[in-house]
Amino acid sequence: MSIIREEIIGDCRLLLGDCREILPMVGKVDAVLMDPPYGLGDLWAGGGGTSKSSWMFNPVEARSWDYAAPDWIHEIVIDTPSIVWGGNYFSLPLSRGWLVWDKGVPDFTTGHSELAWTNLSQPIRNLKLFPNVMTPTGRDGRKLHPTQKPVEVMKWCLSFLPDAETILDPFMGSGTTGVACVKLGRKFIGIEIDEGYFDIACKRIREAYAQPDMLIEAARKPEQMGMAL
Repeated sequence: MSIIREEIIGDCRLLLGDCREILPMVGKVDAVLMDPPYGLGDLWAGGGGTSKSSWMFNPVEARSWDYAAPDWIHEIVIDTPSIVWGGNYFSLPLSRGWLVWDKGVPDFTTGHSELAWTNLSQPIRNLKLFPNVMTPTGRDGRKLHPTQKPVEVMKWCLSFLPDAETILDPFMGSGTTGVACVKLGRKFIGIEIDEGYFDIACKRIREAYAQPDMLIEAARKPEQMGMAL
């Protein structure tokens, strides 16, 4: 499959295709922040208390690789600072630096909280944030992507990667990680296999650049202008 399509939007490079084929072509990045969609097959089958026609999600095709956690994920994160949402379901090395998103109330699919595995040397961190008021939705009120996180959650994750200039998300989905990178002035590489979600990600990232984060703008050092004498 390789790269089907490539979009460059500001400091963001968005690639349409299968990340398993594209990753070897990406090159070195400073950090990985991802939320793999594995397990959606069970969710659609009713294991998560919902179905493809759920009011919470836009319908998506349950691909064969949605049913099992991939063993090759650990190869991505072994030598790079990484945060993997849902990492508690995968075969990853032991970690002391878990991230916990406390939702306050269950969202009927993943319960009261979600966990992210990290290979960072830090204590467990906890964020309390209600998802229903922070997550963008489509016109019908459904999430833009089944595993979509609020931008604030991804910005929180990036706060633990302060020295990472270029962030990779090999499961970009609707582009939330990319939007967070734009808001924080980071470079971003995102890979997505579904063209519909790829288009949504492109749109959201363009909109993020059109509405820059005022805190980032204010933090930029003012340029000293010379005076004509």
